[in-house]
Amino acid sequence: MKRTPITQQGANQLREELRRLKSEDRPTVIRAIADARGHGDLSENAEFNAAREQQGFIEGRIKQIEWRLGHAHVIDPASLPRTGKVTFGSTVELEDEAGSNVSYQIVGDDEADLRKGMISINSPIAMALIGKQAGDPVEVVAPGGKKTYEIVEVRYG
Repeated sequence: MKRTPITQQGANQLREELRRLKSEDRPTVIRAIADARGHGDLSENAEFNAAREQQGFIEGRIKQIEWRLGHAHVIDPASLPRTGKVTFGSTVELEDEAGSNVSYQIVGDDEADLRKGMISINSPIAMALIGKQAGDPVEVVAPGGKKTYEIVEVRYG
């Protein structure tokens, strides 16, 4: 069984979402279904159909999170050796050809969010960065084309 890397923070966020789904969202939708049943004919009851659809989404998401947590390899980036090289969990500051700087933290697939500067370890840029260190040039071949960066700094934790 292949384990999927995830940071401690990402695992905590999944656990919190799972808790909320099971203890808040699931009981709410069960009450909504019971209320909709009380309105009579279920074949033409839009409230009932919407609640059942929401229930299906919630149950599917619960199963997905439980599977992901069961197959997760939780890694605390702060506990990794500080070798100066880009690894899972490290934050990398890059400078592009135009002199603009951008910073990314390399995280698991479930926690990737480009708006927050968090990229998946399986993304083209992360795969190009792994094992490199400050001062190294990096060429990234992505769907948008080829880009060249220089690693300015590698931070951990």
